[in-house]
Amino acid sequence: TGKRITAEVCVHHLWYDDSDYERLGTKIKCNPAIKTQADRDALRRAVVDDVIDVIATDHAPHTLDEKAELYFKAPSGLPLVQHFLGMMLELVHEGHFELTRIVEKAAHNPARLFGIKDRGFIREGYYADFAIVDLAATDVVTAESLLYKCGWSPLEGETLHSRVVKTVLNGQVVFDRGRLIETRAALPLEFS
Repeated sequence: TGKRITAEVCVHHLWYDDSDYERLGTKIKCNPAIKTQADRDALRRAVVDDVIDVIATDHAPHTLDEKAELYFKAPSGLPLVQHFLGMMLELVHEGHFELTRIVEKAAHNPARLFGIKDRGFIREGYYADFAIVDLAATDVVTAESLLYKCGWSPLEGETLHSRVVKTVLNGQVVFDRGRLIETRAALPLEFS
Protein backbone atom coordinates (compact mmCIF):
# COMPACT_ATOMS: atom_id res chain seq x y z
CA THR A 1 0.00 0.00 0.00
CA GLY A 2 1.21 3.47 -0.79
CA LYS A 3 3.70 2.22 -3.37
CA ARG A 4 3.98 4.76 -6.17
CA ILE A 5 6.48 3.10 -8.50
CA THR A 6 5.70 -0.41 -9.71
CA ALA A 7 7.20 -2.87 -12.18
CA GLU A 8 5.56 -5.38 -14.52
CA VAL A 9 6.94 -8.22 -16.60
CA CYS A 10 5.19 -10.07 -19.40
CA VAL A 11 4.98 -13.85 -19.37
CA HIS A 12 6.89 -14.15 -22.66
CA HIS A 13 9.91 -12.41 -21.12
CA LEU A 14 9.92 -15.07 -18.39
CA TRP A 15 9.48 -17.89 -20.95
CA TYR A 16 11.58 -17.15 -24.03
CA ASP A 17 15.17 -16.05 -24.62
CA ASP A 18 16.97 -14.92 -27.77
CA SER A 19 17.82 -18.52 -28.75
CA ASP A 20 14.10 -18.95 -29.55
CA TYR A 21 14.28 -16.47 -32.45
CA GLU A 22 15.91 -19.13 -34.63
CA ARG A 23 12.82 -21.36 -34.49
CA LEU A 24 10.06 -18.75 -33.97
CA GLY A 25 11.37 -15.62 -35.70
CA THR A 26 8.92 -12.72 -35.77
CA LYS A 27 6.28 -14.77 -33.94
CA ILE A 28 8.04 -13.70 -30.73
CA LYS A 29 8.87 -10.16 -31.82
CA CYS A 30 7.71 -7.82 -29.06
CA ASN A 31 8.62 -4.53 -27.36
CA PRO A 32 10.79 -4.69 -25.40
CA ALA A 33 12.45 -7.47 -27.37
CA ILE A 34 13.14 -10.94 -25.99
CA LYS A 35 16.71 -10.82 -24.70
CA THR A 36 19.37 -13.30 -23.53
CA GLN A 37 18.95 -16.23 -21.16
CA ALA A 38 20.79 -14.18 -18.51
CA ASP A 39 18.22 -11.38 -18.93
CA ARG A 40 15.32 -13.85 -18.70
CA ASP A 41 16.83 -15.42 -15.57
CA ALA A 42 17.31 -11.96 -14.00
CA LEU A 43 13.61 -11.20 -14.61
CA ARG A 44 12.65 -14.50 -12.97
CA ARG A 45 14.79 -13.60 -9.94
CA ALA A 46 13.20 -10.14 -9.83
CA VAL A 47 9.75 -11.76 -9.56
CA VAL A 48 10.93 -13.99 -6.70
CA ASP A 49 12.68 -11.08 -4.95
CA ASP A 50 9.55 -8.86 -5.21
CA VAL A 51 11.29 -6.30 -7.42
CA ILE A 52 8.59 -6.98 -10.01
CA ASP A 53 5.02 -6.50 -8.80
CA VAL A 54 2.85 -7.82 -11.65
CA ILE A 55 3.05 -10.54 -14.30
CA ALA A 56 0.93 -9.75 -17.39
CA THR A 57 0.35 -10.99 -20.95
CA ASP A 58 0.45 -7.88 -23.16
CA HIS A 59 -1.87 -9.92 -25.40
CA ALA A 60 -1.51 -8.81 -29.04
CA PRO A 61 -3.42 -11.02 -31.51
CA HIS A 62 -1.81 -9.97 -34.78
CA THR A 63 -2.60 -12.17 -37.76
CA LEU A 64 -0.11 -14.77 -38.89
CA ASP A 65 0.24 -12.91 -42.21
CA GLU A 66 1.22 -9.74 -40.32
CA LYS A 67 3.74 -11.64 -38.20
CA ALA A 68 5.20 -13.32 -41.33
CA GLU A 69 6.54 -9.99 -42.58
CA LEU A 70 10.24 -9.17 -42.43
CA TYR A 71 11.41 -8.33 -38.91
CA PHE A 72 11.25 -4.54 -39.15
CA LYS A 73 7.81 -4.61 -40.81
CA ALA A 74 6.21 -7.29 -38.60
CA PRO A 75 4.17 -5.90 -35.70
CA SER A 76 5.28 -6.46 -32.12
CA GLY A 77 3.32 -8.56 -29.66
CA LEU A 78 2.16 -12.12 -29.03
CA PRO A 79 -1.23 -13.77 -28.46
CA LEU A 80 -0.76 -15.41 -25.04
CA VAL A 81 -3.78 -14.68 -22.84
CA GLN A 82 -5.24 -18.20 -23.34
CA HIS A 83 -2.01 -19.86 -22.22
CA PHE A 84 -0.78 -17.37 -19.63
CA LEU A 85 -1.74 -19.50 -16.64
CA GLY A 86 -0.44 -22.71 -18.23
CA MET A 87 2.89 -21.02 -18.97
CA MET A 88 3.17 -19.71 -15.43
CA LEU A 89 2.27 -23.10 -13.97
CA GLU A 90 4.91 -24.70 -16.17
CA LEU A 91 7.45 -22.36 -14.57
CA VAL A 92 6.11 -23.49 -11.17
CA HIS A 93 6.56 -27.15 -12.20
CA GLU A 94 10.13 -26.34 -13.27
CA GLY A 95 10.85 -24.85 -9.84
CA HIS A 96 11.24 -21.21 -10.86
CA PHE A 97 8.27 -19.93 -8.82
CA GLU A 98 5.97 -20.95 -6.00
CA LEU A 99 2.28 -21.21 -6.84
CA THR A 100 1.47 -18.52 -4.27
CA ARG A 101 3.86 -16.13 -6.04
CA ILE A 102 1.93 -16.53 -9.31
CA VAL A 103 -1.39 -15.81 -7.59
CA GLU A 104 0.11 -12.75 -5.92
CA LYS A 105 1.64 -11.32 -9.11
CA ALA A 106 -1.23 -12.14 -11.49
CA ALA A 107 -4.30 -11.54 -9.29
CA HIS A 108 -3.68 -9.93 -5.91
CA ASN A 109 -1.22 -7.23 -6.93
CA PRO A 110 -3.06 -5.94 -10.02
CA ALA A 111 -6.21 -5.52 -7.89
CA ARG A 112 -4.24 -3.76 -5.17
CA LEU A 113 -2.16 -1.52 -7.41
CA PHE A 114 -5.05 -0.40 -9.60
CA GLY A 115 -7.53 -0.15 -6.74
CA ILE A 116 -9.96 -2.62 -8.33
CA LYS A 117 -12.74 -3.07 -5.82
CA ASP A 118 -13.86 -6.56 -4.72
CA ARG A 119 -11.61 -8.48 -7.13
CA GLY A 120 -8.24 -10.18 -7.16
CA PHE A 121 -8.88 -12.38 -4.14
CA ILE A 122 -11.19 -15.24 -3.19
CA ARG A 123 -12.98 -13.59 -0.27
CA GLU A 124 -16.53 -13.37 0.99
CA GLY A 125 -18.32 -10.50 -0.74
CA TYR A 126 -15.86 -10.39 -3.66
CA TYR A 127 -16.74 -11.27 -7.25
CA ALA A 128 -16.14 -14.94 -7.95
CA ASP A 129 -13.29 -14.73 -10.50
CA PHE A 130 -11.11 -17.84 -10.54
CA ALA A 131 -9.82 -20.79 -12.55
CA ILE A 132 -9.96 -24.46 -11.69
CA VAL A 133 -6.75 -26.15 -12.82
CA ASP A 134 -5.64 -29.77 -13.05
CA LEU A 135 -1.97 -29.57 -12.03
CA ALA A 136 -1.34 -33.18 -13.11
CA ALA A 137 -2.86 -33.04 -16.62
CA THR A 138 -0.98 -32.31 -19.81
CA ASP A 139 -2.12 -29.83 -22.40
CA VAL A 140 -0.58 -29.90 -25.88
CA VAL A 141 -1.02 -26.56 -27.61
CA THR A 142 -2.41 -27.21 -31.10
CA ALA A 143 -3.88 -24.96 -33.75
CA GLU A 144 -7.23 -26.73 -33.22
CA SER A 145 -7.27 -25.93 -29.49
CA LEU A 146 -6.67 -22.21 -29.92
CA LEU A 147 -9.42 -19.78 -29.00
CA TYR A 148 -7.60 -16.76 -30.41
CA LYS A 149 -9.36 -15.11 -33.34
CA CYS A 150 -5.93 -14.63 -34.92
CA GLY A 151 -5.68 -18.45 -35.14
CA TRP A 152 -2.06 -19.02 -34.07
CA SER A 153 0.22 -19.16 -31.05
CA PRO A 154 4.00 -19.25 -30.68
CA LEU A 155 3.36 -22.15 -28.26
CA GLU A 156 1.93 -24.51 -30.90
CA GLY A 157 3.50 -27.93 -30.38
CA GLU A 158 4.48 -27.19 -26.75
CA THR A 159 3.29 -29.49 -23.95
CA LEU A 160 2.20 -27.78 -20.75
CA HIS A 161 1.98 -29.93 -17.63
CA SER A 162 -1.20 -28.35 -16.24
CA ARG A 163 -4.60 -27.71 -17.76
CA VAL A 164 -7.24 -25.07 -17.05
CA VAL A 165 -10.45 -27.04 -16.58
CA LYS A 166 -12.91 -24.20 -15.85
CA THR A 167 -12.81 -20.44 -15.60
CA VAL A 168 -15.38 -18.51 -13.56
CA LEU A 169 -15.93 -14.77 -14.06
CA ASN A 170 -18.43 -12.83 -11.96
CA GLY A 171 -19.65 -16.15 -10.60
CA GLN A 172 -20.45 -17.51 -14.07
CA VAL A 173 -18.62 -20.33 -15.84
CA VAL A 174 -17.14 -18.77 -18.99
CA PHE A 175 -14.79 -21.60 -19.99
CA ASP A 176 -15.38 -25.31 -19.49
CA ARG A 177 -13.07 -28.11 -20.65
CA GLY A 178 -11.79 -26.43 -23.79
CA ARG A 179 -14.84 -24.47 -24.85
CA LEU A 180 -16.04 -20.94 -24.25
CA ILE A 181 -19.45 -20.52 -22.62
CA GLU A 182 -21.58 -17.56 -23.67
CA THR A 183 -22.69 -15.49 -20.69
CA ARG A 184 -24.19 -12.12 -19.92
CA ALA A 185 -21.91 -9.13 -20.33
CA ALA A 186 -19.17 -8.79 -17.73
CA LEU A 187 -19.83 -6.49 -14.83
CA PRO A 188 -17.99 -3.18 -14.96
CA LEU A 189 -14.93 -2.79 -12.77
CA GLU A 190 -15.19 -0.51 -9.78
CA PHE A 191 -12.14 1.31 -8.49
CA SER A 192 -11.63 2.35 -4.91
